[in-house]
Amino acid sequence: MNKKLYVGNLLYEAGDEELNQLFSQFGPVTSARVIRFHDSGRSKGFGFVEMENAEDAQKAIDALNTQDYKGRKLIVSEAKPPKERDGNGYE
Repeated sequence: MNKKLYVGNLLYEAGDEELNQLFSQFGPVTSARVIRFHDSGRSKGFGFVEMENAEDAQKAIDALNTQDYKGRKLIVSEAKPPKERDGNGYE
């Protein structure tokens, strides 16, 4: 079963492929995506990685959470489901 991870405190220059490469050393990656602003395309500094199984995802969390990556201390955790929002974009 796929496991989705949140990856925070990324360099703004990091891209999807770089994220994929970083996590693929722990197991097969289904998808890796850096979240970007719609208007400018600039990175928001976080992304999501989906791994094929929970064991590999946990290995990635254990190895990468709080580790220095290109001068930034990564935040890696299990992704939480999105919060419900009302019609005005508020929670």
